[in-house]
Amino acid sequence: MERSISIIGSGFSSLAASCYLAKAGHDVTIFEKNNTIGGRARQLKRDGFTFDIGPTWYWMPDVFERFFSDFGKSPSDYYTLEKLNPAYSVYFGKNDYITIEDTLDKISKAFEAEEPGSSLKLKKFIDNAKDNYDIAIKDLVYNPGVSPMELVTPATIKKLNQFFSNIKKDVRKEFKNDRLAKILEFPVLFLGAKPSDTPSFYSFMNYADFGLGTFHPKNGMYQVILGMEHLAKSLGVKIKTSAPIDSISIERDVANGVVSNGESFPSDIVLSGADYHHTETLIDKTYRQYSEAYWSKKTFAPSSLLFYVGFDKKLINVNHHTLFFDVDFDVHAADIYDDPKWPDNPLFYASFPSITDENAAPDGKEAGIFLIPLAPGIEDSEELRTLYFDKIMTRFESLTSQNVKNHVIFQESFCLNDFIKDYNSYKGNAYGMANTLLQTAFLRPKLKSKKVRNLFFTGQLTVPGPGVPPSLISGKLVANLIIKHCSN
Repeated sequence: MERSISIIGSGFSSLAASCYLAKAGHDVTIFEKNNTIGGRARQLKRDGFTFDIGPTWYWMPDVFERFFSDFGKSPSDYYTLEKLNPAYSVYFGKNDYITIEDTLDKISKAFEAEEPGSSLKLKKFIDNAKDNYDIAIKDLVYNPGVSPMELVTPATIKKLNQFFSNIKKDVRKEFKNDRLAKILEFPVLFLGAKPSDTPSFYSFMNYADFGLGTFHPKNGMYQVILGMEHLAKSLGVKIKTSAPIDSISIERDVANGVVSNGESFPSDIVLSGADYHHTETLIDKTYRQYSEAYWSKKTFAPSSLLFYVGFDKKLINVNHHTLFFDVDFDVHAADIYDDPKWPDNPLFYASFPSITDENAAPDGKEAGIFLIPLAPGIEDSEELRTLYFDKIMTRFESLTSQNVKNHVIFQESFCLNDFIKDYNSYKGNAYGMANTLLQTAFLRPKLKSKKVRNLFFTGQLTVPGPGVPPSLISGKLVANLIIKHCSN
């Protein structure tokens, strides 16, 4: 039976859900508050430069392939992928960096050159990570987080101890070289928590990194959004932009539509891919599942200070993705998770898409995206942004031995206040709730409201968690729940 479904937001999870629901025969309309679609994965164009505003890493290509194959399509029908070589480089000091190439064999040689004997340890570590990846990505994460029993399988019972140890402990036990340990701890930062707070089972992120590799969609990550939009519209999904939601209509404990720009839009089902906390402010307090106290106690993924920079020359001594780990990670992490404040000496990440993609910048120029992880909920001001731009540009110049400050054509910033303004993001977090032991699977906010019939949720604050591939999966999970709900 066809139902009318209103979806709030047009990020990866919302677009994914819309495709599955439309394919199942439902009448689907997406409401997006901004004037372009994509949620956090929007695009900035200026003076011939093109920047991905949000995600810049394309990992877990199999998840994207699985999504499109559900509709008889493949990613190549919508965008062109290039595997990056090198995948990225990591700076530890002036002209001192380790390059991570595009195959495990090459990476093993880099490890061995850094610490004799480490290549054998790496092979064993990645073999375990692949085993975890096969269990997690091919099975566990496609469960809706309804019951603890979803985690109990013959495969996970054998891995039980890995839910009670952590990534940092496992890595440091095997790898005494601090630089190699930091590289192995890096991928779990995408899950939003410190390696010391991330269960060992999540080493599957290391397989995503070293085993599957890092890719770049030609013309940027936004091409994935445009591909999903094309698919959604071909299935009959309608998309309204500049359509913020004023409220969710509820009558007798049943959601029956949304109000956008003062106009009512009746629907049988309401699904929110917007910030979960914000969505619950769109309904009366009596219908909210989670209190302010609940949210305040949760561990959120960091926020970010981002700079989008146009340079008037090509840069040297950097790769498409370049990490700067020349300062103490633990000190910076404490400034995010333990005593939230602006870090004195932040780690930072830089992406230069124009190294790979000629369309990212005019000829002879470079597009740079710089990111500093920050605690959610701290102060954000233009003065702080200016101070930190100078800080990282000074370090960047020194570490890579080149002059860049005098070659900046423009720079635009995006920080906590923007995450709140553009995405209604709780405390300005950048990508949802961290995957810690007590925030895994069934312990995360639910896809289906327990208090309001016909109200559902998707995205990075619910299952399976933060990141682009998990968002695609979240859209599928909630769509399956809705399809089942509508058939009852």
